Amino acid sequence: MVSATYTPNPPAPKDSNMFHRTFGKDGRSVSEVGIGCWQIGGTEWGDVTDDQALRTLHAAADAGITFIDTADIYGGGRSERLIGTFLRERSDRDRFFIATKLGRRSDPGWPENFSPTTVRQHTEDSLQRLGVEALDLTQTHCLPLGELRGHAVFETLANLQQAGKIRGFGASVETVDEARQCLEVPGLRSLQIIFNIFRQQPIQELFPLAVERGVALIIRLPLASGMLAGKFSKESTFAATDHRHFNRDGESFNVGETFSGVPWELGLEVVEQFRPLVPNGATMAQWALRWCLDHPAVTVVIPGAKHPEQARQNAASSDLAAIPVETHQHIQAIFEQRIRPMIKGKI
Repeated sequence: MVSATYTPNPPAPKDSNMFHRTFGKDGRSVSEVGIGCWQIGGTEWGDVTDDQALRTLHAAADAGITFIDTADIYGGGRSERLIGTFLRERSDRDRFFIATKLGRRSDPGWPENFSPTTVRQHTEDSLQRLGVEALDLTQTHCLPLGELRGHAVFETLANLQQAGKIRGFGASVETVDEARQCLEVPGLRSLQIIFNIFRQQPIQELFPLAVERGVALIIRLPLASGMLAGKFSKESTFAATDHRHFNRDGESFNVGETFSGVPWELGLEVVEQFRPLVPNGATMAQWALRWCLDHPAVTVVIPGAKHPEQARQNAASSDLAAIPVETHQHIQAIFEQRIRPMIKGKI
């Protein structure tokens, strides 16, 4: 692996524009804007070089981001290895909260992935790639509902927590029903869910229960695979290795992971309805992230980034003023009328 030549800036001062939130019952403070590292795996979002990935991680850190989310399958472990390199290059590595996931590797695959022996081995593999003594958070990675109901995987994770291998465990889910099931798990620290302007169901169906249980909410796909950044058109194309090219109708995995399950042309049309609502001085991506952050139940949003400037721009959304209540109501009305009836896949 080629390491980027980089001299990090000093840690952000306490009066940094990045605001922090408490990570559920964990009590630890994390940046309210994090970075999702699916992109830097380099297998479902087009190519990303090591140097580019590392510069992006450093740019995020220098902009005040402390929460980094990854998974063992992103790039077959490449994302975790790159984060491990990044941590070794930082003099302030202790301020970062590293969250990973397990359960979807092809070796040995389902259902063996859920056995205690495999969960322990996959945890050790993540520890080695990240170069840390303990994982801040391990999440189950969109497991079948039957496995979530059984709680056996979570019992293994609780044992790993007691052994000091992980500091907490959570669940990344695809549906509200799966989220509700996980909220019954003793000791659950967090839920990672799809939530954005195109996916508003959790506001009423999930947020109150998560707050009541003291469970942190990690928001993935807050920009609906980039659709809500407002930079696409009908002529936009994507690399053959980009899931936005090969998974628009769920050909490879849950369609909700691609544009939040919203049909391509409809999404483009609705984005144009939203564009006049973006305040001067803000990008549409920042405005869409601000919309997520306006919900107090949210702990951290984790937009991905493939370039340093993307990471810096995403971080700056923390400093935007809250969106007016009337605008929130207008956004919700558009969602109910145009988006909700057309969402494909599991919700």
